[in-house]
Amino acid sequence: MMKTHTCGELRLRDAGTPVSLAGWVNRRRDQGGLIFIDLRDRWGITQVVVDLEAAPTAHAVADSARNEYVLHVTGAVRVRPEGTANPELDTGDIDIVADEIVILNRSKTPPFYINKDEGVLDEALRMRHRYLDLRRETMQQNIILRHRTIKFIRDFLDGEDFLEVETPILFKTTPEGARDFLVPSRLQPGLFYALPQSPQQLKQLLMVGGFERYFQIARCFRDEDMRGDRQPEFTQLDLEMSFVEREDVMALMERLAIEIVKGVTPEKRLLAEPFPRIGYREALEQYGTDRPDIRFDLRAIDVSHIAGRCAFPVFVENVKSGKKVKCMRVPGVAGQLSGTQLRKVARDLENMARRAGAKGLAYITVPTEKDGELRGPIGKFFSVELKLDLLEQMGAEGGDLLLFMSDADEIVYAVTDALRNHFKAEMELDDDLLAFCWVIDFPEFIWDEEHQRWDPSQHMFTMPLPEDLHLLDSDPGAARGSQYDLVCNGYEVGGGSIRIHDRAIQEKIFPLIGQTMEHAIEEFGHMLEAFEYGAPPHGGMAWGIDRLVMLLAGSPNIREVIAFPKTQGGTDIMAHAPSTATDEQLRELHIQLDLPEEALVLEAD
Repeated sequence: MMKTHTCGELRLRDAGTPVSLAGWVNRRRDQGGLIFIDLRDRWGITQVVVDLEAAPTAHAVADSARNEYVLHVTGAVRVRPEGTANPELDTGDIDIVADEIVILNRSKTPPFYINKDEGVLDEALRMRHRYLDLRRETMQQNIILRHRTIKFIRDFLDGEDFLEVETPILFKTTPEGARDFLVPSRLQPGLFYALPQSPQQLKQLLMVGGFERYFQIARCFRDEDMRGDRQPEFTQLDLEMSFVEREDVMALMERLAIEIVKGVTPEKRLLAEPFPRIGYREALEQYGTDRPDIRFDLRAIDVSHIAGRCAFPVFVENVKSGKKVKCMRVPGVAGQLSGTQLRKVARDLENMARRAGAKGLAYITVPTEKDGELRGPIGKFFSVELKLDLLEQMGAEGGDLLLFMSDADEIVYAVTDALRNHFKAEMELDDDLLAFCWVIDFPEFIWDEEHQRWDPSQHMFTMPLPEDLHLLDSDPGAARGSQYDLVCNGYEVGGGSIRIHDRAIQEKIFPLIGQTMEHAIEEFGHMLEAFEYGAPPHGGMAWGIDRLVMLLAGSPNIREVIAFPKTQGGTDIMAHAPSTATDEQLRELHIQLDLPEEALVLEAD
């Protein structure tokens, strides 16, 4: 081994010890007869001192070394002279007096600094040179955090009698709602494998197989558009348990989340234990989304019983037609703005609401003076009594801004979500505060008007809540699924459900979602047959490892916690993937391309 020690482990106790280190030149300082090199590896930095008189050959090598050169250094540990210790380094009380230095490899000047933070770097440049980006301290710490998180999960679940089982990457289409990545079969011309969107069917079959407690750190693939918390390939904790009900799975998963935070990132704080539970409908009504960030309390409150009695015609007519009037209280905003500034802010917010589908956005400001009048375009439509009722309902105080929304439910939800995200961006929220919550009682189905069918809100194997099972025959839209989502700081960290384990119940689902039994048997006959051989009650959950580590790291997107991510366009600009296939490869797979015209132009270029 070239190393006897890492660059992060030597301390005062090692003084006088002969050592051998290897790593990258983080910084080099030439003081004539003495050259100082900060040698870096993933464990830390150790200062190397090269004395011209004591080691002239080593000094000559050090003189030619530059940042990011790879060096092998031998020498002895020395206590730094008084007054020269560096408290910012774990190794700052010692240095290495070099006897010999060997350059293992040279480096061109990197396209960006690796040894210091330049602030926001061009992401395309980072992705093009990802192997250099990964040397930066932030990226190294993120990848180390990812490793520690996954190891903690494995150890935790092993302690709970779970078995880690690998399931196939080459499988068949799975009903997860996104497009599959297809892999052509050379040996079966015209047939395709699908890369798994999740191991959903396979983990249920493992329960039928009697393993009872399974987990996997699974690679999954979905051909969908990119965003900050989504990649075409991702990693999830996949987990399934037999002989459980919803509460059993949620209790274990909550304990895992709490122990991850306390064990892996003790500097983080949990907003609440146990985690709050929010019904799906409540989440939409108050937060406009089923993945609410509950670190801040901007909620849409139903004030229809007040607004329906005011003199503002839009509110009166909407309430009569069954539409709600919602109000969001934004504390203190109005009291900080002049009249002109307030009107501009109101216009910007109204434009935001229009982009979300609304026809407008009304507002009222609460005066800071004790006997002041409510101001704003619709303030005059509220009587004194209604104003008092409104202020009490909203808990409003002087200087608050009250925003009103009234439209179809889906539009009000979209506006609520847009407004919350807007004000969230202006807040200085604490990334060290992790606000976990459960969202439960999802509908089993969501109506697809275009195709005139019900679509599963999660997937077709979700068991309805026991008390709603009878609704499959009479009112499927009213049935709730035994689904549960774990949400943190506005991101869905994981989701799961109790699964259907009875063939008769599963067969009721297929016609509701527009599938004939012939098609269902062709696609899922192996599942239906397995349910006839003593399938146990079972349920599970899948966690997005990338999103979880992103939150633990306080990173802005999941690309910061993945070693080699794709860009927003789904490409690897370092290795130029995806790439074209050769004619020979296509012939072997019996594939003939029929490219759109724009793709042919790009290929020619």
